Amino acid sequence: MNDSAKPTAVQPYRLPVVLSIAGSDSSGGAGIQADLKTFMACGVYGMSAITSLTAQNTTGVRASAATSPDMLAAQIDAVFEDIRPDAVKIGMVPDAELIEIIADRLSHYHASNIVVDPVMIASSGDRLSSKSAVDTLCTQLLSLVTLVTPNIPEAEVLANFDAERIHSKDPTSQATQTDTSTEAMNSEAEYTDDNHRDITTDTRPIRITSDASTVEVAQRITECCGGCAVLVKGGHGHDGANDLLLDNGQITWFRHERIANPNTHGTGCTLSSAIAAGLAKGQSLAEAVQNGKDYLTGCIAAGLDLGAGSGPMDHAWAWRSDKN
Repeated sequence: MNDSAKPTAVQPYRLPVVLSIAGSDSSGGAGIQADLKTFMACGVYGMSAITSLTAQNTTGVRASAATSPDMLAAQIDAVFEDIRPDAVKIGMVPDAELIEIIADRLSHYHASNIVVDPVMIASSGDRLSSKSAVDTLCTQLLSLVTLVTPNIPEAEVLANFDAERIHSKDPTSQATQTDTSTEAMNSEAEYTDDNHRDITTDTRPIRITSDASTVEVAQRITECCGGCAVLVKGGHGHDGANDLLLDNGQITWFRHERIANPNTHGTGCTLSSAIAAGLAKGQSLAEAVQNGKDYLTGCIAAGLDLGAGSGPMDHAWAWRSDKN
């Protein structure tokens, strides 16, 4: 054989591997599509198990169809039985039965480095997960995970999960609820350390109005939802875009100025995927969060402008020497 006709030898290598279990976004800005773009940009190999098909664009969700439980389980099994993930990111899961499937399969395979972005409401305001799905998330899945990454509205839902469940079952709960005034919920003193409230038994509603209340919300989530680490994202806040990480009792703030860009479709998907990528590469949780936020900041600051609504970000910003 002529030497020039011989195949070129290659040196095999392995990339860290991350599985995304999430919904599909037909506009490409969020969900599975954003996750896979993020994985590639962050230097890991991405795989997927699709929980739902959506017909959506930057202006809203037009239709959705959940994956069957058997099909979701088959996707997860196929991945773990061949290319075991070093980390798992979980995004939008539309119903309780599918969350049960995910919890069962991840427990079966003893999955590690699990990051959950508890997608409940789209940026457009469309509801993406049912109340029963949120209940199952809190009771069956979060105890298995490394980190949950709610934004402020989602964090308040998770923090008040036990309170809502108790109130819904207690015939005297209406009186209990009326004891908590709007003024009391919004009071700075309500959330100070001097109160020494037992957050595992206190069923009063809690809202994020300050740094102190953000800490208490994170504490309530980690106590009531399985003990995982919590990253409360501050993008919906009024004082910058400050995120709080609570990990094994250690509080770390990540403080950033808000970027004046209305195109933020898929920010939650992107950040959680970047964090999962960092964990897959062996980074500490705090390091993975910092690197994930740095990557997301670049995505937003790049200034991509597509669509009539809140548009997608540029996941490949770091590769562009100029804008075409």
